[in-house]
Amino acid sequence: MREMSILGLPALAWFVFFLLAPILIVILLSFLKRGTYGGLEWTFQLSNYPRIFEAVYFKIFFESFKLSLITAGMCFALGYPMAWAMATAQRSTRSLLILTMAIPFLTNLIIRVYALRIFLGMDGPVQTVLQFLGVEFDPFLFSQNKTLVLYGMVTTYLPFMVFPLHAALEKFDFTLVEAAKDLGASEWQVLTRVILPNTRLAIANGITLVFVPCLGEFVIPDLLGGAKSMLIGNLITEQFLKTRDWPFGAALSTLLILLLVLIPFTIRRTIVGRRRG
Repeated sequence: MREMSILGLPALAWFVFFLLAPILIVILLSFLKRGTYGGLEWTFQLSNYPRIFEAVYFKIFFESFKLSLITAGMCFALGYPMAWAMATAQRSTRSLLILTMAIPFLTNLIIRVYALRIFLGMDGPVQTVLQFLGVEFDPFLFSQNKTLVLYGMVTTYLPFMVFPLHAALEKFDFTLVEAAKDLGASEWQVLTRVILPNTRLAIANGITLVFVPCLGEFVIPDLLGGAKSMLIGNLITEQFLKTRDWPFGAALSTLLILLLVLIPFTIRRTIVGRRRG
């Protein structure tokens, strides 16, 4: 036992210095005051937190929650049939489908988002084809808008939904489906009373893996939405890099960290815990 505790010290040190300590520093900064020229004044105050609930910032939080919720919902609606198809396919086909789903992860996220921006943007392939066909369209319709941000979110985080669902469906006892049909259950009843309840833990994990990173995402909204899509991650980035209001940016970050800790427990309790209770 003593040897095992000693071997765990490097992991504990890594956790303290590279995760816990930075979080504590951010929390400390949130109680400081912004200097005249963007520096820090070591005057402790609480005024940074009430600012978060001003209308302009509250709207950004609301839009971020809404976009994350819609993204998670669309990923679930698209990912469950995909995971089902992968789990029920033949072994050789299943391996090909898994590889196809994993290939995008071999490319850097920024490169993928830029590729999407160029593909749909000005003088991109989509607009070139539409011009060649004589279709009239607004050239700005395909660049920097909320719809494009949502599309980028879904395409980026869809695998985070598919893989947990696939892992659960791959181990699913399909004789339960046959038994339900023998008892006269309809397709909808089989789905809602047999399949979904037995994969609710995977559903909770998939929604968590999509919703949580979407809430703090700033690269996709920045590249695909521009100034039209200000989310929590973009707001925090601006406070640190452009406005140089580190205390307020730290207060926003602290609230976001708190939400990211509470949301997984809420999702798990809502989807999994209610049935067990």
